[in-house]
Amino acid sequence: MKFARTPDDRFNNLPDWPHEPQYTDVSAGDGTSDTLRVAHYEGGPKDAKTTVLLMHGEPSWSFLYRKMMALHIAAGHRVIAPDLIGFGRSDKPLQTTDYTYERHVAWMNEWLNKNDFTGMTFVGQDWGGLIGLRLVTANVNRFDRIVVANTGLPLATREPSAAFRAWQKFSQEVPVFDVGKMMSGGSKTELAPDVIAAYNAPFPDETYKSAARIFPTLYPDGVDHPSNIANAEAWAVLRAWNKPLLTAFTDGDPITQGGHKTFQLEVPGAKGQAHTIITGGGHFLQEDKGEEFAAVVNAFIAANPV
Repeated sequence: MKFARTPDDRFNNLPDWPHEPQYTDVSAGDGTSDTLRVAHYEGGPKDAKTTVLLMHGEPSWSFLYRKMMALHIAAGHRVIAPDLIGFGRSDKPLQTTDYTYERHVAWMNEWLNKNDFTGMTFVGQDWGGLIGLRLVTANVNRFDRIVVANTGLPLATREPSAAFRAWQKFSQEVPVFDVGKMMSGGSKTELAPDVIAAYNAPFPDETYKSAARIFPTLYPDGVDHPSNIANAEAWAVLRAWNKPLLTAFTDGDPITQGGHKTFQLEVPGAKGQAHTIITGGGHFLQEDKGEEFAAVVNAFIAANPV
């Protein structure tokens, strides 16, 4: 599998980002012996009782969680934030056909198991939820808690929002996929120029953007779609999930608005939790309300000790 690897100097002097990458090789999944490199970032004590797994989505990378990482570390937690294949400092297969929902799940599942992380509290937003919830349900013994934020887990019987369909169409038609501009557009706050530059850093030119470009089309449509079949199995696990689950959605995200209700109604572990609607945040609540979101997660962990 042919891939690009973003030069290291693209990540020099990023604002509020002191974290150095660690790398794990995973199988490319194309029937060859090729491997791809997954980057992740760590902070906090390795022997902490709780490890917070922060998973980003489209078209961001782990830099999205910079405000939250510092607060989780300050609370005494270990923090792990991986870059999905095609994003951040992870390798970037060059063909859009190299990417499928199931490959993203397989890549990250192999990464998780190779690193043998346990005692985890999962936090996922956007595609970080769609992929990450599949990791949780396939590795239930590794996870103690779930936090879902502006995300979901699709099923064939649930049509996504009109705003998502509009984004899906736009992503395939826009001549230049301007990642920094899109991150700014999905946030309620005005992003500083150096923050926008940090979101553009993984992508020196359009050839690096195959994952970012194709991701919206990977949404599974149709009852026979392999990912809808796999997601139905994952939902069966969630409907039996008695460990704590928290929803933390914003009031200003047209893409996922209302998605918290499904988790609250269908997951047993959601009962009695301090679910929250964070006001004033857009789709990327980590940018708009990162400190508040981190405080919500820390309080959830403290209220649900293992």
